[in-house]
Amino acid sequence: MNAQLSTIILYVKDVHLLKIFYVENFNLKVIEEDPVWVLLDAGGAYIGLHKIGDQYLEEIEADHVFDNNTKTVFDIDMDIKAAKNDLVSKNVRMRDIKTFDNYPFWLCDGTDPEGNVFQLRSKK
Repeated sequence: MNAQLSTIILYVKDVHLLKIFYVENFNLKVIEEDPVWVLLDAGGAYIGLHKIGDQYLEEIEADHVFDNNTKTVFDIDMDIKAAKNDLVSKNVRMRDIKTFDNYPFWLCDGTDPEGNVFQLRSKK
């Protein structure tokens, strides 16, 4: 089987809040939108924001952050320090910039308003 990634779906509490976050901070384009679903064009793939079903939300506390093991990586075309500082100025939680020996990229992780991890990646 040959496969190609087309879409990553994040199940979220507030579709509108995360739509604004990804559109304003990463210039992603909205492809589809309704109250429980937004599809964003992220270049080579799409990011779907799908509202968590009410039956699940009723069982959790309002400030609960969902655990997940997904990281959305954005290749950026600017200095990673400047990109990180821009996001920090908008109160986005960002971690330290890092890299690895013999690895051609700088990396910096952050979290969206619901705790989903994303990563900025820029060439050294």
